[in-house]
Parts: sequence; structure tokens; C-alpha cells
Amino acid sequence: MCMVSLGGLSFGSATQKGMKDEAEGSAFYHIHWYVYSMIYWLEILLDFICLEMAAVDIAYLTEFDPLWSDDAKSAILNPETLLFQNVAAYQACIADCMSCSAGLLASDYAFWCAGCQGMLYPFTGTAAAHNGGVGTSVLMVSKFMAKMHRQLMLWGYYGYKGLCGKYPMPIMKKSQYRLQMTYPIPETKSCKSIGQTEAIWQAGREFPVNGEDFGYLIWRKRDCCLL
Repeated sequence: MCMVSLGGLSFGSATQKGMKDEAEGSAFYHIHWYVYSMIYWLEILLDFICLEMAAVDIAYLTEFDPLWSDDAKSAILNPETLLFQNVAAYQACIADCMSCSAGLLASDYAFWCAGCQGMLYPFTGTAAAHNGGVGTSVLMVSKFMAKMHRQLMLWGYYGYKGLCGKYPMPIMKKSQYRLQMTYPIPETKSCKSIGQTEAIWQAGREFPVNGEDFGYLIWRKRDCCLL
């Protein structure tokens, strides 16, 4: 089990490993989720009531989650998956892709879509169409965050309801988040919205051996009211 975002630390061997099926064009990835309050650590904002203060923590390892590797069992969390297995749902994802890539916010109405990366459902580590490590890893992060929201392990901080504190958000608002690659090649110019095409920035960010694992810093928008 390799912790990419902890300097490549290895903790024994995992019972399951991420893999690609070249013949089928599919892939499977595991996710390691860390709590990392970078703005608090850097002391960019001090004594600010809206700032969430927390120590670094390894919050979730999908190797220990039986639902992450089983599309059938994951239906416990997302029984609505079958509703989006149709042409109309996929066409909505195309529109979401074009919108995000044009610089607009991800569409929260098309909550089943991950824009240019495809469908958020099911909430598992399986990518039915592997289109490169960068695109697939972005999809995996998006699917995992949607899963965490469904399990109420991630909450809402965005919008009018978030002014006085976090609130349950079982269906993720994609516009609340931005992604920034940190490994293997850090993205230093901008953050990416969920669903934005990776075609314009993925070049050179995937390479054999050391460039087949990926790390991302997740930025979350928070609305807060100070009285």
C-alpha cells in the first residue's frame, strides 16, 4: 500500500491493487483520502472563525471498503444508478463537459455527471472507459467525493445554507470543489473544476513506473457569515 501524498511511504502490501485492463479498456483505482488543512497550516488567515482547524489525518483508505470494489454491492449507496444508464443522461454529461471546459462552474443539476470524465455512478473505483491516467484519476477523485457525501462523511459548506455552518449534503454539489494535481507533476497555474477537460493540461503528467499514481489537493469553497 503506497501513500503517494506522504512521500511514497509503503505500508506492507494491499490485498487489492489498482489496475488497467488494456483488452477491455477499463481500469480500477484505489483512493487514499487525507485531511490536510493547508490554509490553516500556512497561517494565511489567523484567528478567523470561518477557518476550519484540523491536524493532518489519514481519513479513508478504499482498500478496507468492500463497496469500493464491487459495483453490485455499491448499489446500497446509490440505488439510482440504473436511472442514468440511458442516452439522455450521457448527452447531459456532454453538455456538462462543454460548460466546464468553457470556464463555467460544474453543473449541480447534472449531479450524475463528471463532465468530460464521464459518469459519477456507480460510486466505485471502476472506470468502464480508461482514457488515460490523468482523466481516469480525476474521475476516481470525483466519484469518491460523491460517495463520501452519500455516506455523510463530507458535508456542504456552500450556498445560503452554509452561512452558519456545515450541513448534510447527500448529493454532492460539484461547484463546491476544485482539484489541483500535486503528483507526479504539480499543477501550479490553476485549479480544475470537476468535469473540466484534461486534454489541455495532461501532457507529460503520466509516465511509466513513477508516473502511474496521482495525487490531488482538493479545494472546497465555503460560505460563512460573521456577525
